[in-house]
Amino acid sequence: MNKETTTHKREHGTTKSYVIGFILSLVFTFIPYYLVVEKVITGNVLLATILGFAVLQMLVQIVFFLHLGREKKPRWQLMFFVSTVGIILVVVGGSIWIMHHLHYNMTPVTPADASKKLVEDEGIPQIGGEKTGACEGVHTTHKVTIKGDTISPSHIDARLCDKITFINEDDKTRYIMFGSFEQPEAYGGEDMLTVTNRRAKTIVLNEPGTHQFHDHVNHETTGEFTVAP
Repeated sequence: MNKETTTHKREHGTTKSYVIGFILSLVFTFIPYYLVVEKVITGNVLLATILGFAVLQMLVQIVFFLHLGREKKPRWQLMFFVSTVGIILVVVGGSIWIMHHLHYNMTPVTPADASKKLVEDEGIPQIGGEKTGACEGVHTTHKVTIKGDTISPSHIDARLCDKITFINEDDKTRYIMFGSFEQPEAYGGEDMLTVTNRRAKTIVLNEPGTHQFHDHVNHETTGEFTVAP
């Protein structure tokens, strides 16, 4: 009888373990909430922190409430749980990967901007004897470096059909948009460039005038370029 009681406590926990689990659950809930509401951290760091606390929260539920791994052998519950977690990770991870690449490659633009980008990318100077506005020949490539929320240089003087290459030297992803933050606009068929530290982005300067650009995440990271005809 004593042996059965001991086994029951081992498999189902005690009042003390339930209280500890409850307190840890509250702590691992309030900390991410505080970080989000008070904006202590932002961006990918915040996302990684929330995911980390989510894992800790899951471990608390497993150890203190579900008691997985404490049952007698064979431990079918534990094996089923591990299999379920693996399937969920594959599905969720695959979905995030797909959505990221859809966002990267299929950012919506207007039909006119899409046509302008297409003829520029394909290098089609004219269609049916009419000029498309696509640039021809070799022109100057200007480099804009983003590091530590600073854009260098912050202003570029260029000529029509020059290029600008945006280079990100930070670990976090940059989302370069054109125009001001309050009034974003498309430029050359692009309304947003996703720039990582492993992939720079280049645009052709095919619209004269002075144009602003900014980081969609950090509104203070701004710059501009002037394109002379």
